[in-house]
Amino acid sequence: MSYFNRRGIFLQKLGPTVVDPNEVLVSMQFALKEPGQDEGDKLLDSSIYIASSYDGGKTFSISKAKDVDGDGDIDNEDKARMLALAKAYASIVNP
Repeated sequence: MSYFNRRGIFLQKLGPTVVDPNEVLVSMQFALKEPGQDEGDKLLDSSIYIASSYDGGKTFSISKAKDVDGDGDIDNEDKARMLALAKAYASIVNP
């Protein structure tokens, strides 16, 4: 997150594992920071969601979603956007 933007998304790709070479997990942390005066910035409203794939990253599923489009409800559009983000991130070979 930068000085001008208080919102951020941190992504981490986990897998494949030795146990299941087709398993890919993408951890998505949505965070909001509050600029601090003395101690530095503080993270507010940090939430982590895990998208999972068991076919090598071709398709993903997620158990719960976040209101990412800002319309006030959590629906299939929010879930679709989060799944698209996970799939796009998993397809990057060298992040």
